[in-house]
Amino acid sequence: MKRMILIGGGIILTAAAIFLWAQSRQTSWSEAEVVTLKSLWIGSLPALPPDPSNLYADNSRAAEFGQKLFFDTRLSSNGEVACATCHKPELMFSDGLPLAQGVGTTSRKTMTIIGTAYSPWMFWDGRKDSQWAQALGPLESAVEHGGTRAQYAHLIDEVYRAEYESIFGSLPDFSDRARFPEVAAPVDDESARAAWDAMTQADRDAVTQVYVNMGKAIAAYERLIMPAPSRFDTYVEALLKDDKTAMKAALTSDEVAGLRLFIDRAQCINCHNGPLFTNNDFHNTGVPAANDLPADDGRATGARNVLNDEFNCLSQWSDAGENDCAELRYIVSEGHQLDGAFKPPTLRNVAETGPYMHAGQIATLAEVIRHYRSAPIAPVGHSELVMIPFTQIEMAQLEAFLRSLSAGVNAPPELLQAP
Repeated sequence: MKRMILIGGGIILTAAAIFLWAQSRQTSWSEAEVVTLKSLWIGSLPALPPDPSNLYADNSRAAEFGQKLFFDTRLSSNGEVACATCHKPELMFSDGLPLAQGVGTTSRKTMTIIGTAYSPWMFWDGRKDSQWAQALGPLESAVEHGGTRAQYAHLIDEVYRAEYESIFGSLPDFSDRARFPEVAAPVDDESARAAWDAMTQADRDAVTQVYVNMGKAIAAYERLIMPAPSRFDTYVEALLKDDKTAMKAALTSDEVAGLRLFIDRAQCINCHNGPLFTNNDFHNTGVPAANDLPADDGRATGARNVLNDEFNCLSQWSDAGENDCAELRYIVSEGHQLDGAFKPPTLRNVAETGPYMHAGQIATLAEVIRHYRSAPIAPVGHSELVMIPFTQIEMAQLEAFLRSLSAGVNAPPELLQAP
């Protein structure tokens, strides 16, 4: 006797019919859903936008120079910290730690740099508005690289002079230590600040120009670091070609079920949309406060900081014209919606970039999903989350889909190591 199963509305189906129905759910999507899936597909990623603030953004020699700087541990106070110390290629340009570790410990988790050339804002709070400006922040941070711009200018002079001049033009003569101290910068360190204040404005500008060009070279390198196509992308490409066999081979039934949740009832797509799975905006999702750290108001402070940043798009160090800086000119810098809001990171390779949230408060993807299901009260500001009663099976399916986004970096192997 065939086994009969009762489903909603009193309809009775055989087990075979149930199997066929489940199979159809693997390959059947509405027109609206197909549009949504295509919008998430890496094939929909537009051409890399120009960075008008960085004249050297697409200069191949600048990128080669930037790669050397990215891996150079001499760009630190102790000779042990490079950009690659926290942005490890083998860890998807993150570091696997709750809080970034440089010469000290920071108060935020390292964000991946993969695909950040598409983002108008950098860091969790968006306190920088370009990749080159972002690169400069850690170099003078007391707990990251811990160095000073005068120190770095001397390093360029002594080690990279020919390479620098082939890209940026003549380098000043920094040999006069009375004019150009070994350690000097507008930082909190009293001796470095005093040395900086004692310099003439022209000499300070000469040092800062070299420092800025370092950031622009590092950014030219980072613009080359893009995500590779994942099994999810293979699935969508097959869907667009109506290749059901390839669709079935690309994702499991649980992964497809998780994808349906992702774009529908789970509401993940509200923040994690587009081919990079982030809208690059700022959201309060009620993330718990990190232990032993002060309250973090996220974008509320980040917006003010980017407006006042020495190196923002409208600064004297930017190559952009005023009309090129629309994001900064029309920034939302006030309002309660900024309190406790952080930028959603890309979900590409998300399974490889834990722990999660802005201070690494949540260890695993499963815990992240439980957090979103429970929608706790935000420690700062007002959370945008609403409670969604996922079942244990649905949470496992959602995690399975997220893991299907792992694919690594779309870049030649020689770009992923010190030259």
